[in-house]
Amino acid sequence: MKKLLLTGYEPFLRFKTNPTASVVESLDGKSIGGYEIIGKVYPVEFGEINSIIEADIDKIEPDAILSLGLANGIKSIHLERIAINTIDGREDNTGFKPNGEKIYEDGADGLFSKLPLKHLEQALLDEGIPVAISNSAGTYLCNNLMYSELYILNKKQLDIPAGFIHVPANHEIGIKEKVASWPQEEITKAIHILIENLQEN
Repeated sequence: MKKLLLTGYEPFLRFKTNPTASVVESLDGKSIGGYEIIGKVYPVEFGEINSIIEADIDKIEPDAILSLGLANGIKSIHLERIAINTIDGREDNTGFKPNGEKIYEDGADGLFSKLPLKHLEQALLDEGIPVAISNSAGTYLCNNLMYSELYILNKKQLDIPAGFIHVPANHEIGIKEKVASWPQEEITKAIHILIENLQEN
């Protein structure tokens, strides 16, 4: 069976939980859409993320990669179209604050998702799940991971589906932050549907 590397993030900043970690823990080890799911919850650390994703690609040799991140305040699933070669903004969990550094000095300014975005968008719409294709993954760890995995796959000449999905807050976060939120089960269901439809044929 093909292997899919599904990644999420640990809690970060003021958030005590992370819905992406819950999705990964729920789907890890399952068989979905012809893939065996191998789930990993990554640290929110700029200094580690590049080496972690490269090591997992080398060790797991995945046939697809789907990475998840929390975007607090969004109201739909966001399918990210592009990652940019820079980090900036808030501190990570080690206290490091990026300031516009490049992720890879020899990298392109931007790298496009290797996911069938329009197909995945339609798959969620067919199930009545709010979704949008987003043209900015930000400049935080989510963008960093998306860029890194695409850069590494290109460097290794691996042509596999790979990309990044932002999910809304779950109710635990939404109630505390007073932002739009979804039941955790609905977030997990949406990712399950995306994996089921990852292969267009």
